[in-house]
Amino acid sequence: MTRILSVTSECVPLVKTGGLADVAGALPAALKPLGHEMRTLLPGYPTVMKALKKTRTVLTEDDLFGGPARVLEARVAGLSLYVLDAAHLFKREGSPYLDVDGNDFPDNPERFAALSWMAMRIAQDGAGGWTPQLVHAHDWQGALAPYYLKTNGVDVPSVLTIHNIAFHGLAPANRLAGLRLDPSDFTEDGFEFWGQIGALKAGLQFATALTTVSPTYARELTTPEFGMGLDGVLRARSGDLTGILNGIDLEVWDPKTDPNIATYKTARGKGRAKARLRKEFGLPDADGPLAVVVSRLSHQKGLDLLLEALPAFIDRGGQLALLGSGDKELEAAFVKTAAAQANVAVRIGYDEALSHRMMAGADAILVPSRFEPCGLTQLYGLRYGAIPVVAATGGLVDTVIHASPMAMRSGVATGLQVSPLTAHALAATMVQLVDLFQDVDAWAMLQSNAMRQSVGWEASAAEYAGLYDRLTDSA
Repeated sequence: MTRILSVTSECVPLVKTGGLADVAGALPAALKPLGHEMRTLLPGYPTVMKALKKTRTVLTEDDLFGGPARVLEARVAGLSLYVLDAAHLFKREGSPYLDVDGNDFPDNPERFAALSWMAMRIAQDGAGGWTPQLVHAHDWQGALAPYYLKTNGVDVPSVLTIHNIAFHGLAPANRLAGLRLDPSDFTEDGFEFWGQIGALKAGLQFATALTTVSPTYARELTTPEFGMGLDGVLRARSGDLTGILNGIDLEVWDPKTDPNIATYKTARGKGRAKARLRKEFGLPDADGPLAVVVSRLSHQKGLDLLLEALPAFIDRGGQLALLGSGDKELEAAFVKTAAAQANVAVRIGYDEALSHRMMAGADAILVPSRFEPCGLTQLYGLRYGAIPVVAATGGLVDTVIHASPMAMRSGVATGLQVSPLTAHALAATMVQLVDLFQDVDAWAMLQSNAMRQSVGWEASAAEYAGLYDRLTDSA
C-alpha cells in the first residue's frame, strides 16, 4: 500500500472556499480501493479545531514562523488527518485567506509556508509512526512543500496539482530568510517572479511531477493567454504535466437519494422539482426552459456576458434563477435585473441545500466562464439532468459534448458549448437551448445522455494511482 501525504489549505467537509476542498475531501476514499493510503495535512483553522474530537500530538516545532506549533493526528468524517495547530498563524476570524474585512492576511506567505514546512517534516521524520512515500501538494498554499523537500535533502517524490493558476502566493524578496528560502534559488530558473517570491512557481520548478484538473486546462496553461505569466515554466515542464479531471461525490450528488430534493431516477421525475423551484424563487409558470446559475459572481465566471445575453433568452420564454455572491457590481446588476423582470430571480449568498434543489429543478445550468480549470457545477448538472451550457474552455470542454448536428444525429450530445465566448455568441447559444427544449425528442435524448455520464472519481482516481505508482517505483 503506497502512503501519500496530501497537503491542502482546505478540505470538505471541514473547510471550503472552492473546488480544491472537494478534491482534497474526495480523493482519499477514491484511492483506498486501489491500494493507496492518503492522509491529509490541513491548517488548524478554528472551524477545523472545533471539529476534532480525539487527537494525539505526533510532531512539534518550537518556532514555526513566529511561534510554537504541533501536528495533531485525528479522524474526521472518514478522513485521516494531520492538523497543524499553530494558533499564531491560524487562530483568527475570517476566511482561510482573508480577514473579516475581506483583505488578505498580511502573513499569508508565512502561514502557508508553515504548512509546507511541516509536510517536509512529516516526510523527513514521520508522524506517529507513519511516513509518506510521496507528498501531493495542492495550489500555491502547498507549493513550497516540494521545494523544502528538495532543499532539505528529503528523498521523497512530490506532485503539485494546479487547481487555479490565477493565484501565485507572492511575497516580497525581503522575506526570503523569514520563509526559510535559499537566496541562491531566487532566480528566473528558481522561484523568482518579477522581483517577488513566487510560492506556486517554486512548486512548479521543484515538484517531481505536475498535474492540473483537466486535459484541456493542462494544454491551456502552456499558452500566454491562460498561463498567467508561468506559461514558460509549464512549457519547459510539459513532459511532467498531466491533466486529470476532477470527479464529484456520487453519494452526496445523487438525484435518486438526495435528501434536499424531491428525488427522481430519470429525467421525467424532474417535473416536481422544477415546480417547487419556481415556487421557491417566486417565478411564474412558463413554457420555456428554466436555467440556473450557482456560482461565485466574478469576471472569470463570465457572468457580465450573461447579463448582456439574457434578454434574448427571456424574450424566447426562458427563465433564470441565480444563486451566488462576489463582485458587488455584478450582485447589484443581477438584483436590478430581477426587480425589472418577472422571469429572473436572484439570491445573493450561498446555500448548499438550495444548490441541490436548483440542480434538481433546472432544465439547464449556465457556466459561461472565461477560464475554468475543471468546473464542478456542470458535472452536478449532468448528474441531475440539467443540461450544461458552457464556455469552450478548460474542463468544460472535456466534460460536455456539444449538441452539434453530428452529435445529435449520433445520439451522444450532452450539452452546449459557447465559442467564441462573447455576449452575442452566448445569446445565440441560449436561443439554441430554447429550440432544443421545444423539441421533445431531442431534449429527452440530451437529458438521458447527461444523466448517464460517468462523473464520479473512479477513472480519475485510477489516473492518480498510476502516477503515484510510477513516481514511487522510480524513487
